[in-house]
Amino acid sequence: MISRLANPAQFMRVSGAVLPFLAGLAAVVLAVGLVWALVLAPPDYQQGESVRIMFIHVPAAWMALSVYLLMAVASAVALVWRHPLADVAAQAAAPIGAAFTFVCLATGSLWGRPMWGTWWVWDARLTSVLVLFFLYLGYIALVNAFDDASRGARAGALLAVVGVINLPIIKFSVDWWNTLHQPASVFRLGGPTIYISMLLPLLAMALGFALLFAALWLVRMRTALNERKLRALRLHRMAEPRSRPADAAPPGARPAVH
Repeated sequence: MISRLANPAQFMRVSGAVLPFLAGLAAVVLAVGLVWALVLAPPDYQQGESVRIMFIHVPAAWMALSVYLLMAVASAVALVWRHPLADVAAQAAAPIGAAFTFVCLATGSLWGRPMWGTWWVWDARLTSVLVLFFLYLGYIALVNAFDDASRGARAGALLAVVGVINLPIIKFSVDWWNTLHQPASVFRLGGPTIYISMLLPLLAMALGFALLFAALWLVRMRTALNERKLRALRLHRMAEPRSRPADAAPPGARPAVH
């Protein structure tokens, strides 16, 4: 199946059929998740209503890390196996991942103000997530910094692969260093420590964010492939010699005298 989707034409056919269903499912799950999280879920006994920021902040953080990992894997595949769609996949994912990371940072700041008494602290978790945001921006800038698209794609892929070292730092920063950020409360060895009444809407929002990413990712990949096809057609037309009528005299020929 993967080898079949490596063909851009086959990918366009399959993604065109899947995309409407995926977008509709994302809209439904996000709508249900938002109502569940922002209206039906109970307030926290300590944080009150401000805990509702968690339902945006935490899924955005999960997506920020997941999208970068996907981007790094696609970049590695492009570097090693020259997969025809790998660079397209990585470049299409980067702006979406950057947007999720920005949402994570912004909502974390909004959540930190009433909980910590400050908008920002330079602890390990926040700083490493900020580094992740800069890695996204650096990748996007590097890919577009070269006139030769293949050189830009290779340079960006190298940065993405090297930058993956930041992901375990983000994940384990609260365990390795003393930070204000709370440790993991969902994905942990002893099981989730969050109440089920909050865990279920949180997971619903996470699923909605994942479906939203998948839909946007397919749209961006399809757009990139269409742009490449259009550029190739333009170059082909420019390379074609201009045709002239069969009875037209060649350049420099003298008119016939009757």
